[in-house]
Amino acid sequence: MKGIGGFYYVETAAGLFECKAKGRFRKEKLTPLAGDLVLITVRNDQENTIDEILPRKNALKRPPVANVDRLFLVISSIQPLPRPLVIDKLTCIAEKNGIEPVLIFSKTDLAPIDEWKSIYASTGYTMLENTFLDEIRSLIRGKVCAFTGNSGVGKSTLINTLDPSLSLATNAISEKLGRGRHTTRQAEIFHVADGLVIDTAGFSSLDLLQTEVIRKEDLACCFPEFRDYLPDCRFTTCAHICEKGCAVCAAVERGEISQSRHKSYCTLYEEAKARKPWEL
Repeated sequence: MKGIGGFYYVETAAGLFECKAKGRFRKEKLTPLAGDLVLITVRNDQENTIDEILPRKNALKRPPVANVDRLFLVISSIQPLPRPLVIDKLTCIAEKNGIEPVLIFSKTDLAPIDEWKSIYASTGYTMLENTFLDEIRSLIRGKVCAFTGNSGVGKSTLINTLDPSLSLATNAISEKLGRGRHTTRQAEIFHVADGLVIDTAGFSSLDLLQTEVIRKEDLACCFPEFRDYLPDCRFTTCAHICEKGCAVCAAVERGEISQSRHKSYCTLYEEAKARKPWEL
C-alpha cells in the first residue's frame, strides 16, 4: 500500500503488515512498489519480510508505482489553464504502459468544455466532469487507479469528495504563480469506491513527462484515433507528419482526427527523434 524509509506496508486478508524487503531484491536491483502484488512471511519475534514480487503488468518510474489500471487526468477548464500538449503526452504515457486514460474536467461551472470534448471525441476516451461522482466511482470499482494533472486542478479535492473519510490535504492556487502547490508527500494507496486509488505528488504532469520516454517508432500507436488509419499509409516508413500518401494526415484534413491532436503528435515525434540513444 505504501513504502517509507525501507519499510513496506502490505495489506492482506488478515490485516496490514509492516515488512522489510528480502536482501536479494537489492542484488537484483528490484524494489517493491506501491501497487505490487507480493508474497510475505509474517513472524512473531522477527521482522516480517516481502519474499516475492509477482509479475507486474506495468510500472512507472516516478512516482514508483505498479499495476495501474486507469489514469484519471484531471483537467481544469480554467486556471490553471489546460495545455493540449501536456494532456496528449500524458495520454501517450498511459497508452504506452497499458493504462486506460480517463479525462475528468474540473471547474466546468466557470468555463465551457465543448472545445475539449470536440478535440478528444475521436480518441474513444471516457470524458467526465468532476461532478459526475457515480460514474467516476463506477470506473474506480475493482481497479487500481491514479489521478494526475497540474497542481491546483483539484485531484485531492475530488478524491476527498469521493470518500470524505480520507481528508487528503489540499491547497489553494497561488495568486502569484497561478498554480497549486504539491500537498501529497508519498505514494500511498487508499480504498475508494470499492477500488484502489493512488494519490501522490509524483503523479504531477511534470514528473511523468520528465521520467517516461516514448520512442518515435511507438508514438503513433499511442494515439488511438490513428490506429485504424496506419495500415493504409502508402509507405511503411511513414512518420505521419506530412508525407505524401499518409492516411493519418488525410484523416486530419477530413476532420476525422483533431488538428490539435495531430499537432501534439508532430511535436512529440520531433522531440523523440532528437533524443539520443542513451536517453531511451
